[in-house]
Amino acid sequence: MKTKLDYYRVFYETARFSSFSIAARHLYVSQSAISQCISQLEKDLGAHLFVRSRRGVSLTKEGILLFQKVENAMQSIEQGETLLARLHHLDSGSLIIAAGDTITGQYLLPYLEQFHENYPNIRIEMANSYSSRMLQCVKEGKAELAFVNLPVTDDELCIKPCLEIHDIFVCGSEYSAKKSYTWSEIAQLPLILLEENSNSRRYIDEKFKEKKIILKPQIEMAVHDLLIRFASIHLGVSCVVEEFSKESLDSGIIKPLNLNPPLPPRSIGCAYLKHNSLSPAAKAFLKLIK
Repeated sequence: MKTKLDYYRVFYETARFSSFSIAARHLYVSQSAISQCISQLEKDLGAHLFVRSRRGVSLTKEGILLFQKVENAMQSIEQGETLLARLHHLDSGSLIIAAGDTITGQYLLPYLEQFHENYPNIRIEMANSYSSRMLQCVKEGKAELAFVNLPVTDDELCIKPCLEIHDIFVCGSEYSAKKSYTWSEIAQLPLILLEENSNSRRYIDEKFKEKKIILKPQIEMAVHDLLIRFASIHLGVSCVVEEFSKESLDSGIIKPLNLNPPLPPRSIGCAYLKHNSLSPAAKAFLKLIK
């Protein structure tokens, strides 16, 4: 037997106020509608729930027993509605973002700071790994948003560009550089590149392969900041993201080499599940970035 939840709501309000008329006003229905719901509930349950009198109604023994359970259920529902309202108004909850150290530090950090200032009750969690693993985190429900180096494709994910970036080759301030370099000439230099399992490295390798040039770096790094550091102490020529190296370029610690023609620009993108609704917190964070 299944009884409509609305009937239990009517029963709960009537028992709380010990009155059909007050319950009717509270639920914005007629008193006759309240009476009909209670009669139907009593019929469904095969029990008398109220004793009716001129002064109102009072619970029977069966009614008291039912009220104890219904009260707990209604309070749980109300608590759930309150929690959902707080989530909707960004007064509570969490946001898990997957992003690498470089993207987090060089791109997301100001937005994370502003988001925390705007919504201090939202807990922010970060998951760091390579781009392919971060996308998997989103698909496994371990993160809601992933910020990765593009291009990447995945039929399960919606991937939208957020920031255009430019890959450039840099050297130390005292490096004796030519006025410009061909792609073949750059490939002959002592290169310092990111590891092969990174999206950024794969992008660079593919662009050079299109020109039938295979890059063979002398040093491979896992961290973008070390590319700058190694170039600055003249250990070789690094390929870095211009937008993430602005401070070092402006200070003269490193200087760009003129690659002719330059590498095509690419983007950092945000990935999330295509067929799942984003939480209010995730929507607010994306709105902040846009």
